[in-house]
Amino acid sequence: MNRLYAPWRREYHNTKRNGCVFCDIRDSNKDDENYIFYRDEICFFVMNKFPYNPGHFMIIPNIHTSNLEDLSEKEISHLAIMSQKGVKILKEWGAEGLNMGFNLGIAGGAGIPEHIHMQLVPRFIRDTNMMTTLSETRVYSSDFDKVYQEIKDISKKYLIKK
Repeated sequence: MNRLYAPWRREYHNTKRNGCVFCDIRDSNKDDENYIFYRDEICFFVMNKFPYNPGHFMIIPNIHTSNLEDLSEKEISHLAIMSQKGVKILKEWGAEGLNMGFNLGIAGGAGIPEHIHMQLVPRFIRDTNMMTTLSETRVYSSDFDKVYQEIKDISKKYLIKK
């Protein structure tokens, strides 16, 4: 297998935390630094710093839990409504399709299993290419900060704080 070096991922792998990364982000007052573009009393929206595709973001409940079943009906309903708004944001941004959902537990593919989060991954016709197929390498074709700002700007249309 060929290797394409991605030194920016070292931060992800080497960060030692005493607590939960999502709780740390939630409790920070540095939304732009953490790429949060919306928050309310139940959840927040944050760009995935290690995205599968440009525009990939997460909806994270404020409550710290690894179990979906620990969320109240109100919280689950709110996440469903917010995911619908997230889909609208990504479609307006240009996504031609989406993958979305929860990866629950390590066996379910969760990279951060201690705090559940919904992934919204925009997809584009031909977003996989020979690099992915033959070289087992993903190419991120957009400037991350620019994508964040675009998504943040569009989100204001759909995510209105009460």
